[in-house]
Amino acid sequence: MVAVIIMQKLIIDESCDNQRIDKYLKKVLNRAPSSLIYKMLRKKDIKVNGKRVKENYIVHSGDIVEMFLYDDKFAQYSSPKTIYDLPVTFDVVYEDEHILIVNKPTGLLVHEDENESLNTLDHQVLNYLYQKGDYDPSIDRGFIPGPVHRLDRNTSGLVIFGKDLKALQDLNEMMKKRHCVDKTYLTIAKGKVSDATLKGYVKKEANESRVRFVKPDVPGAQYMETIVKAIDAREDCSLVAVTLITGRTHQIRIHMASIDHPIMGDGKYGDFAWNKEIRQRFHLNHQLLHAQSLTFTEPIGSMKYLKGKTFTAELPQQFRKIMNTCFK
Repeated sequence: MVAVIIMQKLIIDESCDNQRIDKYLKKVLNRAPSSLIYKMLRKKDIKVNGKRVKENYIVHSGDIVEMFLYDDKFAQYSSPKTIYDLPVTFDVVYEDEHILIVNKPTGLLVHEDENESLNTLDHQVLNYLYQKGDYDPSIDRGFIPGPVHRLDRNTSGLVIFGKDLKALQDLNEMMKKRHCVDKTYLTIAKGKVSDATLKGYVKKEANESRVRFVKPDVPGAQYMETIVKAIDAREDCSLVAVTLITGRTHQIRIHMASIDHPIMGDGKYGDFAWNKEIRQRFHLNHQLLHAQSLTFTEPIGSMKYLKGKTFTAELPQQFRKIMNTCFK
């Protein structure tokens, strides 16, 4: 039987309102290569309300999206998002109809990578929302709930997820502006730490997993600012609260190492002799870093109702045990 090209017709609903047509199509045709989607747009095989559009066209509720695509290809490219039956290992800190804030455990990736494609926080949250009836990939084809920021695998603590498109868009914009949400981390650092505001420029090389300090005029240099407050400073180690003004890769770890107060257990930027001692004493095999609290200081758009609210994540048991031992 010969496949016949027909017009695939989709109607934008409120859950998909106010997003670029290319982003919408990437979610609907979630198994299609991006190159195919942009080729269809260039060849004018995509219409909205009967008119050809470019990739930056913003779709709105009620718009009719039409695609010239083989039936079998449409079926192949538009399989619903897979929901994996995974155990929920995170704690829910706050949830309403728009957002979900969770306490991520140590050792869990936020997003999949080349070594782990299944058991991630992202997939666990989608399963959690599916089981609650808050998300159904067979119905919500143009939107997928997702995190608005990430933590390293071995950093525990708060991660925010947007449960609807408007929330996700506003939260992402808030993260770009930086002053909208204050995020504070808790860690234990080597030596006696003094309060400080740390500034510098860093660059992450494409072929490296490390971030390096560079001069401001180096191409690709990114400004970095970190506020350090000592909660309990001892001669051998200090309990430290760290607030991020910027949000660079490994920011806390590299900034603390730069002032000779590396964080406990950091195998990339830390003090290896101290880490060995700590590993023998506490069986700690990763950096001791916890995203403890966040405050919605200047939320925008649909998130304004959260203004002034602070959310806090409980410390992991191992962190609490080490803290209670070191700061009796």
